[in-house]
Amino acid sequence: MSVGIPVIGLVSHTRKVQSLYKRALRNLENFYTQREIYRFRAVLLREDFDKNRDIKDLRVAKELLENGEEYLFKVSHPLPKKFPGSPGGVAYGREVPPPDWVLDYWHPLEKAQYPEYFAKREEMKKEYIKLWEKLYKDVPDRKYHH
Repeated sequence: MSVGIPVIGLVSHTRKVQSLYKRALRNLENFYTQREIYRFRAVLLREDFDKNRDIKDLRVAKELLENGEEYLFKVSHPLPKKFPGSPGGVAYGREVPPPDWVLDYWHPLEKAQYPEYFAKREEMKKEYIKLWEKLYKDVPDRKYHH
């Protein structure tokens, strides 16, 4: 199936075919750096996919999909290009998103630039406090953990 991110649950046949098509296009991009050659090969690839578009027998369709997956595995580029920010890329995880509590320390003039956002944020903080009190009001207060 898909090589990238694992999919949890059932995946439809249509979605599997779409995934195969996209991975095949990405594989073509790895081999052909000249745009016109890549586009020509992409059109031929689309024609191959469109030939089998109207197959109603799921057994035949599944067999074609498995053959396509096997073929793509055989002809895949040994050193595929990766986007810098995607998993396996050179910049993946380079910028860590700041935690939400950092916004509490903004200066009031900075917060004034985004009044709607901070108004909604204050409402959400109040809702979280209510939810926390509702969930954990029965928990005994202990001075020691053990």
